[in-house]
Amino acid sequence: MMAQTQESKRKYWMVFGVSLVLTILFLIFANEWFWVMLPALLTSLVLAMDAL
Repeated sequence: MMAQTQESKRKYWMVFGVSLVLTILFLIFANEWFWVMLPALLTSLVLAMDAL
């Protein structure tokens, strides 16, 4: 059970990293649309920190 939890957290951290990169790219190239990435970014951060 513990290994499965660690694997899930690793997946959530990877999703957070990808979402962060995409949010930064949106801020650079399409700054009026960066808010579209915020739900994915913040949700993945909360799941990775196991705060949900």
